[in-house]
Amino acid sequence: MSKLTNRDALKKVRESYKKAFDAEKRKIFVCAGNGCIASGSIQVYDKLAEIIKSKNVGCSLELKEEPGHPAGLKKGGCPGFCNQSVLVLVEPEGWLYTKVKPEDAEDIVEQTIKNGKPVERLAYKAPDGKLILKKDEIPFYKKQQRIVLDHCGKINAESIKEYLAVEGYSAFEKVLFDMTPEAVCKEVTDSNLRGRGGAGFPAGQKWGDTLKAQGSPKYIVCNGDEGDPGAFMDQSVMEGIPHQMIEGMLIAARAIGAEQGYIYVRAEYPNAVARLRKAIEQAEEFGLLGDNILGTGFNFHLTIYRGAGAFVCGEGSALMGSIEGRRGMPRVKRYRSTERGLYEKPTVLNNVETYANVPLIINRGANWYKGIGPASSPGTKTFALTGKIENTGLIEVPMGTKLREIIFDIGGGIRDGKKFKAVQIGGPSGGCLTEADLDMPLDFDSVPKAGAIIGSGGLVVMDETNCMIEIARFFVDFTKRESCGKCTPCREGTLRMLEILERIVNGAGKDGDIETLGELAVTISQAALCGLGKTAPNPILSTLKRFRNEYEDHIYKHKCTAGECQKLKTLYIDPQNCAGCGACAKACPVGAISQQDKVLEGKKKAYYVLDEKKCIKCFACKEKCKFDAVKEEA
Repeated sequence: MSKLTNRDALKKVRESYKKAFDAEKRKIFVCAGNGCIASGSIQVYDKLAEIIKSKNVGCSLELKEEPGHPAGLKKGGCPGFCNQSVLVLVEPEGWLYTKVKPEDAEDIVEQTIKNGKPVERLAYKAPDGKLILKKDEIPFYKKQQRIVLDHCGKINAESIKEYLAVEGYSAFEKVLFDMTPEAVCKEVTDSNLRGRGGAGFPAGQKWGDTLKAQGSPKYIVCNGDEGDPGAFMDQSVMEGIPHQMIEGMLIAARAIGAEQGYIYVRAEYPNAVARLRKAIEQAEEFGLLGDNILGTGFNFHLTIYRGAGAFVCGEGSALMGSIEGRRGMPRVKRYRSTERGLYEKPTVLNNVETYANVPLIINRGANWYKGIGPASSPGTKTFALTGKIENTGLIEVPMGTKLREIIFDIGGGIRDGKKFKAVQIGGPSGGCLTEADLDMPLDFDSVPKAGAIIGSGGLVVMDETNCMIEIARFFVDFTKRESCGKCTPCREGTLRMLEILERIVNGAGKDGDIETLGELAVTISQAALCGLGKTAPNPILSTLKRFRNEYEDHIYKHKCTAGECQKLKTLYIDPQNCAGCGACAKACPVGAISQQDKVLEGKKKAYYVLDEKKCIKCFACKEKCKFDAVKEEA
């Protein structure tokens, strides 16, 4: 492919790929997102491709400039229904095949590709046993509104040709030829797009400030360092629609006058890094990145910077320090990054999802965007829905959607009929929401009133068997390990909080622990240097507010009502089940189990008893017992 040198050439190429794309009357997308790859989706794709080639089936494996076969097999981005992987989507019918295996490939080729019929046995099976073939009729999708993720799963994730075929880079074309930088910043400002990385800062204001800032060169940076436990939204965008994010960065670069951009992505996302590299190479090959783009004199180069996986590098100043070659540590913000950011130069820093929104806003207009969700937080938000819930995966809903709709309508409710207890929103920097918050709209203004934040969009659902102190301990342990150690409140404070939480869940909590935790949490949130430290106490503050009784039960009653804390459980041996084999006594490291004899029907029989005072709750006896004789009670 020779480089495109003007607008007409871009339009001509786009039209030719659109024609070829439309000529494929049936498209089969095998999910090539990280979750499905782990479940074997590449093997499914390879098997389909092998059959198509060996049987000379009329199905293209790559989109070409001229129309080819009437069907196309593609590696698509993540459709989101992750607990049903491997997923295969058939368009335009919208048939969604779930839990597909390589051995299903023969049926898919024969019935779907060759004869245009669905493989009904691969349809989603609802909890009531009903088979639902069409994706949009599955409850998981009914209340979603996919705009950012619209093309994720519906075009080949590794093909710029297919992105061009669905009007890709048309927003950048409009910005490049028809709009001034000021007009671009105004359009984004008018849309009220707020940063999806967690803070919700108005993107247009950030762009406008950088445009006006003195200093050269200027930089565009994309924060793809998604480190929250349970979060994979940005990863899915980078893997599924990398060109959409790159187009958003190009638009930002044009708006502020930047010629260099960086994508900061953690090395733990090798699939995302590979897709981004390929996308950048393709864009450069087509002349959409590099020097003199489309003959306009505009230059923009993109570099991928792989982070080593430090959570603190999701913080803006630490991220930019890491790109500069320094240790990823936050710095005191005397200036905003729009004035002095990367290399002390004016910089726009947004996250992956924020950039992916921009082409839609430019193409459809600010008013269209403001019509979705509440006026103060318009647009949609992607969430990673995980935990003790029936349906897990990647979702996109209008801002302002209620938590109840997400958990019970989209998520299908709590697994195994258990009772909903709480949801951790926003990862370790967020907080817990409970049943009382189920009807609260999820947006940037409502959630903070409940003492939590939307963050980047992780939603971890918990049921009645989850101990909320253990949850707080888990997240504080995470932030303690991820603290860069630069400031004392974070370095020492998270360690002290963790020590107290560990003591409580191990049954050694003492009077005054709750008050000390509260004081530490408030001090750290006020005195820490960066957002990681300031928000590290959030899991404690929110669980203290909503589940204080659980703290008191652990400390004063030595009882974990959820039954999760092992050290607070009591073990005993049920003599009715004990076979007298002695396996439990041999496994016990402290000699807490001893043999006794009893007489049954005139015969002496050995059985074992456990001395609770000696027991250290290691559960070795329970693991060894083959007769379910070792019991536990909370």
